[in-house]
Amino acid sequence: MDASGNDITAAVNRFGLGAKPGELARVRDPRAWLDAQVARGPDGGDVFTGLPSSLDYLREEAQLALTRRAIKQRDRRAFLFGRMQAASDGGSANTAVLKQALQPYRKQERTKLLAEAAARYRVATITDMPFVERLVHFWSNHFAVSVDKAPARLLAAPLEREAIRPHVTGRFADMLLAVETHPAMLLYLDNVRSVGPDSPLGRRIAMRLARKGDQDEGKAGGLNENLGREAMELHTVGVDGGYTQADVTEFSRALTGWSIPFPRDFANGGQPQSAFVFRANAHEPGPRRVMGRTFPAGGFEQGRAILEFLARQPATARHLSLQLAQHFVSDDPPPSLVERMARSYLRHDTDLAAVYHTLIASPEAWDAGARKFKTPQDFVISSLRAGQIDLGNRPQPVLALLSNLGEPMFDPRSPAGFTDNSANWIDADGLWKRVQAAEALSARVAQTNAQPLAFALDILGPLLDEDTAQAIRRAESARQAHATLFACPAFQWRV
Repeated sequence: MDASGNDITAAVNRFGLGAKPGELARVRDPRAWLDAQVARGPDGGDVFTGLPSSLDYLREEAQLALTRRAIKQRDRRAFLFGRMQAASDGGSANTAVLKQALQPYRKQERTKLLAEAAARYRVATITDMPFVERLVHFWSNHFAVSVDKAPARLLAAPLEREAIRPHVTGRFADMLLAVETHPAMLLYLDNVRSVGPDSPLGRRIAMRLARKGDQDEGKAGGLNENLGREAMELHTVGVDGGYTQADVTEFSRALTGWSIPFPRDFANGGQPQSAFVFRANAHEPGPRRVMGRTFPAGGFEQGRAILEFLARQPATARHLSLQLAQHFVSDDPPPSLVERMARSYLRHDTDLAAVYHTLIASPEAWDAGARKFKTPQDFVISSLRAGQIDLGNRPQPVLALLSNLGEPMFDPRSPAGFTDNSANWIDADGLWKRVQAAEALSARVAQTNAQPLAFALDILGPLLDEDTAQAIRRAESARQAHATLFACPAFQWRV
């Protein structure tokens, strides 16, 4: 490989998802290769065809809720007629009945989660646009939804498919609106039942509580600030973006009424046409003042206008540009690069493609010292690509590896997502688990006629060091050679 080999490996590994066999040889102009991917947009449409939409999942959850309610009502009737299981057994028999009745739904849920995972990692394994696919995963982590919260369990994958993929090379403002109105985010951050205290619904709730002697207006209103806070702190301007607690509260009031179809909306033949519902009777009336700007009353449009305003803030441009530079260049990227990307973001009205082109064109992004230690997901995906490992419809082994390595799919346990800092993934236990994972992955490598050393050179190019090459030569089998490749230091870094 010629002198441009280091730029080629950087394009394929640092910007992409790791080399597939023959990929390094096919890249002639690294920058043009990346720019062309941005121009083309996201991959994988055929792979995702047939997966349920968010509305489909909400419809199924509504049916589950109706089934659960019917069983509980049947139990109450049984109690009234003296047929209820005696309280001495703690109601365990009735719990068992409920569990058995819901078992088919739980089985279907598991099947659908596996289908989502299989499609996601198949696209990552086979795509010829790995830079854009990496960007999809980056933004999915930026707008993190964790499946450990039951209401959002089935919706994290659709959030990536429906709100992030379509906008990954478009305007950030459009992606932001798509994410904040998606049922996954609305459920995860508890906005579906956020009610303005002075809304028609809020006043009815307050009157009902007052009759019971409860005069707590805050409780009566049911205002939830989770979505408003995270949309500012994590998704847009950042924790140092210049907003106050009063701004969070005002923004949260503007977001009241942003919800999803409830089970009752599907009952009696109801057919909601969207997974997002604006409930005007729950929306807090009046103008809102956020970060020095007053937004007139206007129902859904009020919250939308605030999101557009936040997307265009210089603080948002800096926050997003820093995160992108940290992901693609280094944990401590050059300020000049971040500033250049932020200017491009603002100059092009939040257009992400322009920011990516600026990143690609910047010499700092190609510096020899720019490097990132692979996260567990990076490591696993690059192994799948290198070994052309076909998961088929059984992603369970890969999901188990990701969990063992500390980055389970869509499960960061925090709205902040998984950390992108290299130091958080480098420790003795983590490295040992990677060696074990390398051995497991090596057993799945597609069988080819390529000699192990030639295969390693095809994947690593000029990054293949003599120590690794010697270890591969001495391997007792092709499987051991592949495990050595996946576990070697050069494979663990995106350089």
